[in-house]
Amino acid sequence: MVLAPYGFVLPATITMLLLVVYPIVYGIYISFFNTNLVNKWKFVGLNYYVKAVQDVAFQHSLWMTVVFTTFVVLGHFVLGFVFANILNKPIRFKTFFRGVLIIPWLFPDVVVAYLFKWILNEQGGILNALLIHWGWISTPIGWLSSSATAFGCVIAASIWKGFPLVMIQILAGIQTINTDMYEAASIDGANGWQQFHYITLPALKPILTTVLILDTVWVFKQFTMIWLMTAGGPGNATMVSAVEIYKNAFNYFKYGYASAESVFILVICYLIGVVFRRLLRDD
Repeated sequence: MVLAPYGFVLPATITMLLLVVYPIVYGIYISFFNTNLVNKWKFVGLNYYVKAVQDVAFQHSLWMTVVFTTFVVLGHFVLGFVFANILNKPIRFKTFFRGVLIIPWLFPDVVVAYLFKWILNEQGGILNALLIHWGWISTPIGWLSSSATAFGCVIAASIWKGFPLVMIQILAGIQTINTDMYEAASIDGANGWQQFHYITLPALKPILTTVLILDTVWVFKQFTMIWLMTAGGPGNATMVSAVEIYKNAFNYFKYGYASAESVFILVICYLIGVVFRRLLRDD
């Protein structure tokens, strides 16, 4: 009986060790070697870390990742708050709309990426067809083949894909707030913004902190959507860190260097959680 609790958590512990801890440790180990992962293991120490810090391409990818994460997370929370507040009101067909709005999150990243590639296609894409039909443009635009528009299109697709999760979390939090608090605030003369600032936000703070950390980390290491839509191009217009690391590892076979870059991303993602928890700490 004494060992029973440990038996219950053992399967989850083993799974975490094999799928999370082992890959992280092995990735850190590889970062100290110039290796082909088979028979070449030349120890290089911290050379790859120094190279990554000085690498202009990696610095560019980090900056692109920060910009991408900022806009996508901001979009998730703006749309999440808007739709959560709408769905919290007594509107008709609320269950139907809730089901429709959650659909983007249910689709795999691969499906969403190819859906947007079809919509934004220069030849035969529905967006260009509609814009030409309405007379807004005269010739098709290469949305994903132009450095001026590709990054914005990837951001828009990522926002559409991820906002339902934030929306559902915020909606669940809003529905736990006692409506008597809003009624009392209305009697005291508080307007809508004051009710949101002094009642809704403080009540949602624990949920918002958790969702903000998870969403930021997930978006920061986004790979699938960007890789399938643009593969980091055109040029380096959408070259975020995940794509940069993937290309170094599997296109140029620089496994050690790619692992060192991955360690930097691991540290950054950890710091994101620490910073947000301190900034949004609820005493």
